[in-house]
Amino acid sequence: MMRIRPATEADFEAILTVQQAAFGEYTNLYETSAWTTETIESLRQDAREKRILVAEADGAIVGSVRFWTVAGVCVMRLLSVSPAHQGHGVGKALIREIERVTTDAHKFYACTMLRTARNIQFFLNLGYKAETVLPNHYHHLDLICFAKYREPAPPLQNG
Repeated sequence: MMRIRPATEADFEAILTVQQAAFGEYTNLYETSAWTTETIESLRQDAREKRILVAEADGAIVGSVRFWTVAGVCVMRLLSVSPAHQGHGVGKALIREIERVTTDAHKFYACTMLRTARNIQFFLNLGYKAETVLPNHYHHLDLICFAKYREPAPPLQNG
């Protein structure tokens, strides 16, 4: 059974191992060293500024994602799922948990590599719409960014 929970510092090594394996799949398409060689110290710094969720299955970390809210926009990055667990709902569960726990956002925003059809379809299947293309972005990546807007609350009825 899979469980989604906030990350602790004890999870950081496993998070980086999963992230390295997940982004390592793209080394033939893109320069991925920013994600595959991240250090524990840089992850610690990120954790001071962002929230991190992990997906745990049978006591092992199999996925993670980082997120934060700025001006009502929840920005998600570094969604990583171990290759052995991809296609089993781990990424979907992580994104759904962000949508559930982030109450101060009207918009959810995430970018992925433009030449990764599987990742693009992943966000489309979750109800996200392509919003921006960032050509030749950092590390010369072409990114596509997706957004999903929170449904407005129904109006209060006078009783």
